Amino acid sequence: MEFRLHHATENELPIILALIKELAEYEKLSHAVVATEKILRESLFERRAAEVVIGYAGEEPAGFAVYYRTFSTFLGVPGMYLEDLFVVPRFRRHGLGRQLLVHLARIADERGYGRIEWSVLDWNELAIGFYTSLRAVPMDEWTVFRLTGDALRQLADRR
Repeated sequence: MEFRLHHATENELPIILALIKELAEYEKLSHAVVATEKILRESLFERRAAEVVIGYAGEEPAGFAVYYRTFSTFLGVPGMYLEDLFVVPRFRRHGLGRQLLVHLARIADERGYGRIEWSVLDWNELAIGFYTSLRAVPMDEWTVFRLTGDALRQLADRR
């Protein structure tokens, strides 16, 4: 199966949102999706907070990667955070996930980034096996923390 990758355009907002919703459903997190095309337009194409690469099988969206720039104080150089990597189930095991990660690795290398990092759900053994096959290393000593919603606003309001 052949795939075509390209950086998403504003015209593809409905596709991006549909892929986000499909990813959320797969991860059993559909209830957490509050993104809209309007929010994504502002974040991705006005503020440029993240970038999106979409993979197509013919004219059909087959998967995507969402990433943004980070910074490593230890390395002293920028890095890339892979927020989401998703391949539509019927297109899995045909090389699109690998193709997306190779594409991101090339971007990171061209931009002088020191690393690519991402999170994966503990139960997603297929993804974990795929990532380790690429020589990615789990960071077992680290725990992800998150502030959101009311907790974020309450902390922001502290004096």
